[in-house]
Amino acid sequence: MQPIQSQFKEPIAVIGMGCRFPGDADSPEKFWQLIAQGVDAITPIPADRWEVPLYAEVVPNHGGFIRQVDGFDAAFFQVAPKEATMLDPQQRLLLEVTWETLEQAGINPASLRGSDTGVFVGTFSNDYQMLQVRQQDDPHLYISTGASAATASGRIAYFLGLQGPAVSIDTASSSSLVALHQAVISLQTGECQMTLAAGVNLILAPDLSIAFARAGMLAPDGRSKGFDAAANGYVRGEGCGEELLKRLSDAMSDGDNILAIVRGSAVNQDGASQGLTVPSALSQEAVIRKAL
Repeated sequence: MQPIQSQFKEPIAVIGMGCRFPGDADSPEKFWQLIAQGVDAITPIPADRWEVPLYAEVVPNHGGFIRQVDGFDAAFFQVAPKEATMLDPQQRLLLEVTWETLEQAGINPASLRGSDTGVFVGTFSNDYQMLQVRQQDDPHLYISTGASAATASGRIAYFLGLQGPAVSIDTASSSSLVALHQAVISLQTGECQMTLAAGVNLILAPDLSIAFARAGMLAPDGRSKGFDAAANGYVRGEGCGEELLKRLSDAMSDGDNILAIVRGSAVNQDGASQGLTVPSALSQEAVIRKAL
């Protein structure tokens, strides 16, 4: 099979980054230190997530968790107090990390109002929505907007006054990578002058973990052992990562601080394999060829 040649080949520059990851990695610098030092950020499930002992025989008591998922400066982000209580912490996290990403890039967020800057967010879990539905006898309007995947990207565009595309993407584990790919394409086609690409996930309820554990997808010992004969599942993790992107030529002419360069990306589906959640080796080879 011959590689598929892209019509648009201009590299894309990463000019800003923000993150909240396990191991108190709440900045790109701290995240790099965590990786360089080989820190093990897997911990027991925090006691405030759910009644952990009730599910101990079903769900492995380990994962990658971040702290203070209930903290949020609602007034700063112009969210009414009542709405803030019904706002999915994933959306709160996205707003905070977006602001930090722009700060890291040296860009005044107010300067983007009315611009064609795009927002692409990868997200797939809806734990907070499930919790709200269970607890609310009289569902409020804010539940629908606060837990909507579409609003995850739309709220960022609304807060900053952005007029480029605002797209939320759910492709399960690859959501953040596909969001980055779509952001790259949007820049390369001239749809946007700048894009924000993000991925977010929080583990707030036991439901998905129970389902994955019963399917044999979670490692009982809380350790992922990829490409190892002892591999017996993966470990769930949470956090948020975001990048601010520009075409390389624009970033260079604007004097931006270039952190990394994206030279290619591609997306495909593996079609029929040994199972719905089982990847196909052939498709993995194909997507690499497409990206080159």
